[in-house]
Amino acid sequence: MERLKTFQKKKLLVFMLFVLLGLGVVIGKLVKLMIFDSQHYEETSQALHEREREIKAARGRILDRNGIVLADNKSVCTVSVIYNQIEEPEQVIELLCRELGLGEEEVRKKVEKLSSRECIKSNVPQDVGERIRQANLAGVKVDEDYKRYYPFDELASKVLGFTGGDNQGIIGLEVVYDKYLQGESGMILTLTDAAGIEIKNASERRKDPVDGNDLTISMDYNMQKYAMQAAHKVMEEKNADSVSVILMNPQNGELYAMANVPEFNLNQPYELPESTVVPAGQEEFDLLNQMWRNGCINDTYEPGSTFKIITSAAALEADVVKLDDSFFCPGYIMVEDRRIRCHKAGGHGSEDFVHGIMNSCNPVFIDVGLRLGTDRFYDYFNQFGLLEKTNVDLPGEAGTIMHKKENIGQVELATISFGQSFQITPLKLAATVSGLINGGNLVTPHFGVSVQNKDGETVKTFEYESKEGIVSEETSETMRYLLEQVVSEGSGKNAAIAGFSIGGKTATSQTLPRSAKKYISSFLGFAPAENPQILGLIVIRDPQGVYYGGTIAAPVMKEIFENVLPYLGVERKEIAEEAEEETAAAGY
Repeated sequence: MERLKTFQKKKLLVFMLFVLLGLGVVIGKLVKLMIFDSQHYEETSQALHEREREIKAARGRILDRNGIVLADNKSVCTVSVIYNQIEEPEQVIELLCRELGLGEEEVRKKVEKLSSRECIKSNVPQDVGERIRQANLAGVKVDEDYKRYYPFDELASKVLGFTGGDNQGIIGLEVVYDKYLQGESGMILTLTDAAGIEIKNASERRKDPVDGNDLTISMDYNMQKYAMQAAHKVMEEKNADSVSVILMNPQNGELYAMANVPEFNLNQPYELPESTVVPAGQEEFDLLNQMWRNGCINDTYEPGSTFKIITSAAALEADVVKLDDSFFCPGYIMVEDRRIRCHKAGGHGSEDFVHGIMNSCNPVFIDVGLRLGTDRFYDYFNQFGLLEKTNVDLPGEAGTIMHKKENIGQVELATISFGQSFQITPLKLAATVSGLINGGNLVTPHFGVSVQNKDGETVKTFEYESKEGIVSEETSETMRYLLEQVVSEGSGKNAAIAGFSIGGKTATSQTLPRSAKKYISSFLGFAPAENPQILGLIVIRDPQGVYYGGTIAAPVMKEIFENVLPYLGVERKEIAEEAEEETAAAGY
């Protein structure tokens, strides 16, 4: 019996010990929850009863090289409704229809939708948003927002690009530099009850947005305007399909202007021109994509005689031609079984290489191309970077469409030598020629210069790759001399400007299919010829009537340079009166 009592006592003690341990664990948990984890669970509880509303950040501006604002923001509002907070739905519907100009069916569908938050309309003018806010109807929210705004509408539309409803870049520089421009959205946190109803007199918590940084680009507003005006003028005069103009610094690759006429209104990027007819079976969005295309980088073309610059540089560098080499042009040249014509039906007769390039004589350049041969010519394509993209800071750059080396026979080599049977982009041509005339430094064409914060402090400066020694300084100097002769005395004389030394080359090429008899007229020029500070290229697609590059494209670049050269501070040289009269009489 005594043993039993002792056993029961021990059993009771063990039981009490377990109870005490259990109580200790429970008390420890309560202490942890009430003291150490109280803040965490308070925040979790609060989060379950908080409703979030986004505050959009102001997108960074885009500025030209002189600080002119090319892309900015306008303050607008976003109007939304919260279903389970609405007390007077009919009044809400009537107010929103009246103030926002929306149909009752559309508004009612959103107001009566069982969702945590339904956006009724964004980009609402501030005065309209303020009237809706002052109506003070439960469940209606009016939040500050920003709308992208382009002060100059069409100016450089295909370069700048535009943003979507979420304020993110869609095309152009807006999308390439989006991470610098977009900023960081803020948040408004409103306290609600278990049913999601906003608690009256409860304070809101607010996380302020962080505005995006500004982007400074190399574009010059005035030069862009000059380029656009000249492009518009020639497009209307020649009833052309489109006109592209590039102005760049051939020494460092900075792009001063890039016009692609017709442009579009950046403040209404989804509106097609009124005269547009959507063909059967084609989507409207396809036409929008076509409208947004940047012809300078997205589209390729046969460069024609402007490519003779590249053939000349390769031949001089390879030492297969001298300036005084003799040629004879009877108006054509036979290559295998092909008779390839010169643009001058009667031929140029006897001429040296200098006059061959001045006359833009196809037989001379076919001869030179054949001297180079396929292997050596292809090596120079690689050396000059022709088979690579420029890596310009714009989206959708097209690559060069060139024959495979093994498929280049004598006829293909002949046509390549004067700029036919392959295609490149206008920007690729401009960048390559820049390297041939600037002393042999292949530069990366670009717009992006630097990024600034809201205090105006530079937080990033962009750097670009370059490739030195694509030609010798001697070859580069010779090319500058030859191309100045083309403008002063040869086929590019319509680009000559009294008092300025201009170098350049004309071109007229035919589009495919040849049977359509559509042409592309172009001119590439630079100045001053002895030390180029600006290079320009104009491409006129399908001009009506006279279509020769020397006749219609060269005068346009002359007009642009007449505005741009004094603007850049390039001094006009004094010339004798007799020389001015002779120049005028010759129609230069």
